[in-house]
Amino acid sequence: RCSVMWRLAIATYTKAGGIPWALANTRPGTAYIGIDYAIRPNADARNRFAICCAQVFDSDGAGLDFIAYEADDIRIDRSNPYMRKDQMLKVMARGLSIYQRKHAGSVPTRVVVHKNTEFRHEEIEGCLAAFSNVADVELLQVQRSHGWQGILYSQKQQPDGYPSHRGQVLPIGENEALLWTQGNIPNMAPGKAYYKEGKGIPTPVLITRFAGRGDFYDLCDETLA
Repeated sequence: RCSVMWRLAIATYTKAGGIPWALANTRPGTAYIGIDYAIRPNADARNRFAICCAQVFDSDGAGLDFIAYEADDIRIDRSNPYMRKDQMLKVMARGLSIYQRKHAGSVPTRVVVHKNTEFRHEEIEGCLAAFSNVADVELLQVQRSHGWQGILYSQKQQPDGYPSHRGQVLPIGENEALLWTQGNIPNMAPGKAYYKEGKGIPTPVLITRFAGRGDFYDLCDETLA
């Protein structure tokens, strides 16, 4: 039903004069999995964790499916939940089976997992165990709250009148980089600046890699996409 409504929405959008688009330069055979947790507010540490949620889709953004995994004995550290190896393995294996079911049983050549908390050692082992038949596995933490800020300088000692460009990447370590998901998009209006948000200084997200060996700029580009 969701798939039908999605196609009807695209058809209506196109007939109204809109231009449908798709992501360019995607890597076929890639599965993307995003992990988040539902936390009960104002509860004690033992009862705070509610459920682990995950979403799975392919390199074209298609086949979106959700996973809900309720587990006992989830560890809470600094208000953040972390799973054991066996718990993470179950979530990732379920995500892999969803991808295979939608792609005629084929195993992805590459898996990228996004999470907003760090990957602990047991979680990394669980992911790698679930994807033992996958050639390339990337585990990324995406943080919005990190304390970093950036201002674009067009000339020496003279800040630009507009913020950093959307899609700009600033490496700050071997496996860390700042990525601007908001900002100036000058190619939207040739010869002019275009900042959709209109005011304020956009804060970048911090991307940290815990496993993988791919090009870090490509990973940031995929995260933006």
